[in-house]
Order: sequence, then structure tokens, then C-alpha cells
Amino acid sequence: MGDIRASTVLPARREEIILHTTDGLELVGELALPPDGRPPAATLVCLHPLPTAEGMMDSHVLRKASYRLPALADVAVLRFNTRGTSSARGTSQGEFGGGETERYDVAAALEYVEYHDLPRPWLLGWSFGTELALKWGRDPLVAGLLLLSPPLHRASDADLDAWGADGRPVVALVPEHDDYLRPAEARARFKRIPQAEVVAVDGAKHLWVGEPYVRIVLNEIVRRVAPAAHPLPTESPDA
Repeated sequence: MGDIRASTVLPARREEIILHTTDGLELVGELALPPDGRPPAATLVCLHPLPTAEGMMDSHVLRKASYRLPALADVAVLRFNTRGTSSARGTSQGEFGGGETERYDVAAALEYVEYHDLPRPWLLGWSFGTELALKWGRDPLVAGLLLLSPPLHRASDADLDAWGADGRPVVALVPEHDDYLRPAEARARFKRIPQAEVVAVDGAKHLWVGEPYVRIVLNEIVRRVAPAAHPLPTESPDA
């Protein structure tokens, strides 16, 4: 057994993928599936932070989810670069659309999930990615939303009201020291979604820097999407 550290990469079946949008773009991504042919219990579709501020599919919490959750929780993790975004995987076609034309990117990811029969997709948004989830994620396929550091800049009250009427689960993880939206204000704003859970994380900041905060985030995710795997172990024979 070894401790799971910030740099740990656990076994998974990893596949480079291309998503195709209805407005004619190709988006680069990766799908990580549980190892040894095990079927996934659920799927995370990751929507990364703001690309004009270095957000991408490799932003560290999303990358660590893909490195750990397939092995530890049998959760499939789909990450991709939204239009015009670059990472080590490559650059997606198109240009940053301010959160508007990215609606086609979210739809392309969900189309891929449906075509490949990936089960119980949850949208996992972080910062800018939470805006995409709230604005464009109400596809019938989606099981619920997991929102990390939601700024609620682009998502309107009408978007929140629509999720409130929809009834599907919405979970917001809000850092105590967030740069944009802190827990007290988040609770007030999310009252428009009666079923929303706002989880305040003491000591955390917008970027979730530090292994203790990453573990909190991943455990809160797994608690919702694959509860049989909660709590996640801190050691693994593969670490």
C-alpha cells in the first residue's frame, strides 16, 4: 500500500477522444474508464475553468479526478477542452465564446456520453464551467450538477429558477475564502433552487490548492455520484 499523493496516477483505461459540435468544430478530450473492464457506476463530464485565465481540461482538480476516481470509485471521467482552449492533449478548434457558443460544446460532450452508453452523467463544473453547467446543462440525460467555486456571473436568476423548477440535484462546493462568491452569499443566491445543497469548505480558496482540499472535493463528488465508494481511501496498492 502507498499513500495517495497529489501526483498519484492510478490505473484506468484512458482513451483520447474527439467531440464534434453541431456548429462544425472538433474538441479534444480524454475519457478515463475503470480499470480491468469494470463497468462505470456513473460518469463525470468535466467543464473546466475560464480558458482566458489558463483554465483547461488539465486544471488540477479535474485532472486528479481522472487520475483517481476510475480506480477508487468506478467512476468514468470525461474531460475536454472547450472551443479555442489548449492543454497537453492539444487545442480544440474555434474561439472562446464567452460562455455562449460553448453551449454547443456541452451538447457535444453529452452526445458522446449518450452514444457510448456511459451511465448516469453528472456535470462537474469548476468556476466558468459552473456557468456552462447552469446555463446549458438541462439536458434530460444529466443526472445532476456538481459546482466547484460557482461565481454566478454569467448564470442568471432565470437559469437558477429553471433548475429549481427542474428538481434535479444541484450541489455547490463553495470555498470559505473564494474570490467571487463566498458561502453566505452563495446560500442566499442558491435559494432560487430549493433542492440545491451549498457545501461550505473551511479554509479553501477558489482554486482549491492543497491536497487536503482536493480530497474534500473528490469525496463530496463521490458521496453523490457513487456513494458505495465513499469515503475514498487515502492509500492504494497502486499508489
